[in-house]
Amino acid sequence: MAAGGSDCALAALLRRVRALRRPANSRKVDHRSYPRETGRRNAGGNSFLFSSSAVGSFTIHLNGPQGISIQYLVRIHLLSRYVQINTCHERSYPKRSPARVALVAMATGGSERWPPSPPSPDSKQRTNRLIHEKSPYLLQHAHNPVDWYPWGQEAFDKARKENKPIFLSVGYSTCHWCHVMECESFENEEIGKILNNNFVCIKVDREERPDIDKVYMAFVQAISGGGGWPMSVWLTPELKPFVGGTYFPPEDTLHRPGFKTVLQNLSEQWKENQKALTERSDKILSVLQKATLVNAKAGEMPPDWQEVTERCFQQLAHSYEEEYGGFSTSPKFPSAVNFRFLFHFWALKKTSAKGVRALEMALHTLKMMALGGIRDHVGQGFHRYSTDGEWHVPHFEKMLYDQAQLALAFTDAYQISGDSFFKDVARDILQYVSRDLSDPTGGFYSAEDADSYPTAESNKKMEGAFCVWTEDAIRRLLPETVPGATQGTTMADIFTHHYGVKEGGNVTGEQDPHGELKNQNVLIIRYSLDLTAAKFDLEMGKLEDVLGKCRSKLFEVSRHRPRPHLDSKMLASWNGLMISGFARAGAVLQDKSYVQRAERAATFLRTHLFDSSSKRLLHSCYRGDERTVEQISSPIPGFLDDYAFVIRSLIDLYEASFDQQWLEWAVQLQEAQDHLFWDCEGFAYFTNDTSDPSVLIRLKEDQDGSEPSANSVSASNLLRLSTIAGRPEWADKSRQLLAAFAKRLKTIPIALPEMVTALMAQHHTLKEVVIRGELEADDTQELIRCVNSHYSPNKILLLADGNHQSFLYKTLPFLSALQMKGDKATAYLCQDHTCSLPVTSAEELQSLIIKSDK
Repeated sequence: MAAGGSDCALAALLRRVRALRRPANSRKVDHRSYPRETGRRNAGGNSFLFSSSAVGSFTIHLNGPQGISIQYLVRIHLLSRYVQINTCHERSYPKRSPARVALVAMATGGSERWPPSPPSPDSKQRTNRLIHEKSPYLLQHAHNPVDWYPWGQEAFDKARKENKPIFLSVGYSTCHWCHVMECESFENEEIGKILNNNFVCIKVDREERPDIDKVYMAFVQAISGGGGWPMSVWLTPELKPFVGGTYFPPEDTLHRPGFKTVLQNLSEQWKENQKALTERSDKILSVLQKATLVNAKAGEMPPDWQEVTERCFQQLAHSYEEEYGGFSTSPKFPSAVNFRFLFHFWALKKTSAKGVRALEMALHTLKMMALGGIRDHVGQGFHRYSTDGEWHVPHFEKMLYDQAQLALAFTDAYQISGDSFFKDVARDILQYVSRDLSDPTGGFYSAEDADSYPTAESNKKMEGAFCVWTEDAIRRLLPETVPGATQGTTMADIFTHHYGVKEGGNVTGEQDPHGELKNQNVLIIRYSLDLTAAKFDLEMGKLEDVLGKCRSKLFEVSRHRPRPHLDSKMLASWNGLMISGFARAGAVLQDKSYVQRAERAATFLRTHLFDSSSKRLLHSCYRGDERTVEQISSPIPGFLDDYAFVIRSLIDLYEASFDQQWLEWAVQLQEAQDHLFWDCEGFAYFTNDTSDPSVLIRLKEDQDGSEPSANSVSASNLLRLSTIAGRPEWADKSRQLLAAFAKRLKTIPIALPEMVTALMAQHHTLKEVVIRGELEADDTQELIRCVNSHYSPNKILLLADGNHQSFLYKTLPFLSALQMKGDKATAYLCQDHTCSLPVTSAEELQSLIIKSDK
């Protein structure tokens, strides 16, 4: 088909774009892989795609390696299987059927060039406009020879005045392959000159501007079926994309053009075919706008909850990996939204085989993750994902949102199972966050990088250097013999056995294709405590003490290693997730210090990320040089994620602290969210408001990935607040939201497990457990502990303290009728405007809750 084909062809493409939103079949659907995230060092993948037209294909000639003329038939091609984006350091792509792809230029180079030589000594003296930014990612590029602009009117005006295309580069500060492309290309003087002479270059931090990232990632996904970071997109001066890709090597490889070649040929194409490229970009944008529509008509109802729930369970069960847990083979991702769904599913079907199976899948996966190398057994916390199926060799980046959601998952696992293993892991995560990702003013930082210098004398960073160990180093650090153990046994003997440490390293060449982990060990628990105790003839308590001392010694040594880069940006959305983690753990584990930490973070949000005059959230703030909290001159307004995650955290925080100020603020923010983001015609929420006209498309996030979709979280928030604040219109809005996603929920619910959880709650009226008493009284605390010891997801816990002027008494007048019985703290279980008879003992309350769950 020729470029610029018929309207029929455009309609056909639209159907193919929409095919991204459903699987060819539901078996073995990997919902973490839109695109399929490659292993952390995998050099292969689609990273170069010329998009000429939204309605067909065209041919472009590039001068390839050794002067060979390479003809590329470029075609917008799409997959019919469901795929999903996750955050990872490198470009990522799904597996493709060769029959689907005409011919795509590939870029796989760079591995043999990494790490590249360090930049010249005077490079740090040179600065570009990014030097005035606060984003850690933008500041990393402030000394490049590339004349970078931040996203804004100055860059747009320059492009239009000089009639130059825009090169948009999107990444984040802890992105491994972003670092690679910077060192290989953006610090290259020759490439810098080509960029500066022919393009207007814009850098965007995807975490700072997720609205921009999502629009152009949708374009890259549509033309390639995959995506990832760094994302590289070429735009017209009107900001419309016409070429997209991810990582590019700097030089040509065999039959594959490098970044320099791409730039030179794109510059020529713009000069010779500008009109055609512009027209095609218009069509592409039009197709994307239609393809990303999510809406419902007035009066439409959500889909059948039983059908959707059953299908979601079946899709997860089909993708479940039996031996090591998880819902793919490799790479494996935490995917915390799956645990939340499985736990809720079990709570509704406890006595059924499927309910038992759901719980088994969740608990086994969490346990295997906690035993694996994806967990940092010395430095604590969890890495981003595992490159193999055993959860052994991770991609070493640590993200705040993973810590937040996994803290919740392990807390829930403990609440359900009573197994202290899960409680210990939850505490481990929270200790890491408190120590390494916490700002003194109360906020939480975003991430720690995977790359660091192996020693203070090193001039090249290596991935995982901060976390890995040689056997020789461990033996030198742990030489002491262990009294009571088999004769001559040292601490090192026990530690190396238990954690799978080998003399030549425990990472295979397949797991480490670039040799960065040669002779190194990624700690992984290979044996149970009882097996290790039996091998060395030790009592269990003694073994645990020895292993704890070993970890402490290694931790002290690691403190003197060069630390990975810390992204000290503080985001409202991710802080909200982490507040929920601390609040829920504080309630379930009965640890007031966690609740107090959550309260400090909530106070931080209201102080630094909330505009009290407009009553609106701000998206980000930054740590200054003097450890102060700083803001940019034009603060970024909050996105839907910020509102949804913060609102949920405030409700969670109320249920842990019973401080009603958090509920009042949650209601205020929900009203603002409705005003800013709600689609009054098609229902559901847009990702961004209308304040920035440079964002070409207002999307509705429809996938739960490494973070839950804000629409999914909002569906639950609306139900909870409807009950708490006495606002039935919010329950109606939740139903409208779920109706807008009905098609998605019915066909591929595994894409939205968090929303399926909300759908379950929609059809099971929330219970209100009301405790009438004084907060600090012992009998009140006993009843609260009883409620928090029982996993009952469709409940809301309220404290009625008798203050009739308080927020709760004003919004829920029925509370005035609930009195203490015999001057004792008294509990009521209310549902559908009807309350149970009062109970005063924990035993009676527990019986009441269990009965109501059936």
